[in-house]
Amino acid sequence: MNKTLLILRHEFLHTAKRRGFIVMTVIVPLVALLLIGVFQLVSGIARPTAEVTTIGYVDELGGFQQYTSQGNITLARFDTPDDATEALVNGDIKEYFVIPSDYISTGVINRYTLEKQLAASSATMTAIKNFLTSNLLAGKVPEATVVRIEAPLNLVSTRLTETGAVAPEQGGYGNFVIPAVFSILLALAIIFTSMYLLQGLGDEKENRLIEVLLSSVSARQLLTGKVLGIGAAGLAQVAIWAISVPFLLNLASSSIGGFFSTIQLPANFIVLAVVYFILGYLLFAVISASIGAISSNSREGQQLIGIFTIPLLIPLWFMSLIMFLPDSPIWVFFTIFPLSAPVEVIVRLGVADIPAWQLATSLAVMVLSIIGILLLTIRVFRTYLLMYGKRPGWGEIIRNLRSG
Repeated sequence: MNKTLLILRHEFLHTAKRRGFIVMTVIVPLVALLLIGVFQLVSGIARPTAEVTTIGYVDELGGFQQYTSQGNITLARFDTPDDATEALVNGDIKEYFVIPSDYISTGVINRYTLEKQLAASSATMTAIKNFLTSNLLAGKVPEATVVRIEAPLNLVSTRLTETGAVAPEQGGYGNFVIPAVFSILLALAIIFTSMYLLQGLGDEKENRLIEVLLSSVSARQLLTGKVLGIGAAGLAQVAIWAISVPFLLNLASSSIGGFFSTIQLPANFIVLAVVYFILGYLLFAVISASIGAISSNSREGQQLIGIFTIPLLIPLWFMSLIMFLPDSPIWVFFTIFPLSAPVEVIVRLGVADIPAWQLATSLAVMVLSIIGILLLTIRVFRTYLLMYGKRPGWGEIIRNLRSG
């Protein structure tokens, strides 16, 4: 059997048998299944009747007597603040507010509670606002108008194609969930598989096993076998995740519904996710191989590779900005920049359509970067793989590569 294939097979099996690799591969779909099962179990238990909360109020202005039932909140009227305070201390009401006589001109409402809070809950704010609005407009505008003033907007967006038909793939948060989660998993998969390569090279250098290997195979065969073997294991991991996504999504939609029923997979999502994993891994693998060759041990190599992983994580750090400004020039740059492209493309794919020229440019730049760094890595392998002791400086590396 070809020596490269032997190394590939060994690295694939060695990586696939790692406990951390197995846990990472299996735990993602298992956790999703567990969450779906827990939700079904909880939803199957009879839910208790929603508790009705009583909030007191003191009307010093006058005219606020109607609409005291606001959903699960009931408003109880008190004549004076002292009466309301006594009821609050005795536990008869949860809190109370005072409508002062100058409320119309100032809009100020004084709220009193026993709890230490940053702000009133949204339910409380909505109940008080609707109570005030309804009483202010009572008898002045039709009832339907009062309801619409309280809830003026229920926006439903529909995406159309260029021909004016309803697009099969709609936007919204449901379209962003899967790419957002998968981008995190993709970044972890690329980093971990590259780390496996780096750690393996470091360990083999430390125990001098690399000398035995290079006496039987060439540096090119060793590099190719290691990169492809560990990459195949990482690809199998990503493939398992990608295959499980539609199944888990259908299961969540049918059993849970609600928001989960709105989740959609962007067009060509799985294909692009696999393609960018392959290219992203190859790029970081050849970089890791170069660092592993010049590093005296695996710990030193892991510290150096951390510098190159920062761009890969930038789209995750600024995901909220990408959501609202997906076509900003800075995100277009990170879409094309090879070290950040694998994650950036997946994140943007869930927010907006990425122009074809950007995808084509991104893929081309990644392929050219892989080829260029691979040629450089082969030279680094031949020059430094058998060197031990202190790591050479960047100036020394450049001089040796030029002379080599």
